[in-house]
Amino acid sequence: MRRFLLFIPFGICILLGVLFVKGLSLDPTELPSARLGKAFPSFNLPSVADANEQLSEQSLKGQVRLVNVWATWCPTCKREHSYLNKLANNEGVQIVGINYKDERNKAVQWLKRYQDPYIFNIYDEKGGLGLDLGVYGAPETYVVDAQGVIQYRHVGEVNERVWKKLKVIMQDLGWSANL
Repeated sequence: MRRFLLFIPFGICILLGVLFVKGLSLDPTELPSARLGKAFPSFNLPSVADANEQLSEQSLKGQVRLVNVWATWCPTCKREHSYLNKLANNEGVQIVGINYKDERNKAVQWLKRYQDPYIFNIYDEKGGLGLDLGVYGAPETYVVDAQGVIQYRHVGEVNERVWKKLKVIMQDLGWSANL
């Protein structure tokens, strides 16, 4: 009986090793979201460009779109921004921005300086919409279908590798380049 007790630490080590190897195979950019397959959360927030213009979830309906959560304080957002401009200008992708927990003046200046790939930008100053979406931080990008339902979520930078996957998902939803 005592010999059996000697194997318990060995068994625990093997179990921890298996869990560690399993953890290494997971992709940290594919975080689960309770919002997948559900309608975009309700909101009524101002535009970044015009504080008097109110936007709502109805603004997202009608076409397959990318919704990109970004902020001026986010270094990864700056790195991905030129690629978003490329998608908007060369691929015909309609991108909606959510300016997350930021200052309006800084956001306006950012868009003037680095160009504006967004068809419109939602100003989420306090982060309430981000919280409703389950945002961990910026950047995050969602694929939203023409009915306003979230079909995919990507955490992190959108680049060429990520775009290949997003493009297939968008095409499966009926998206075609609007050039």
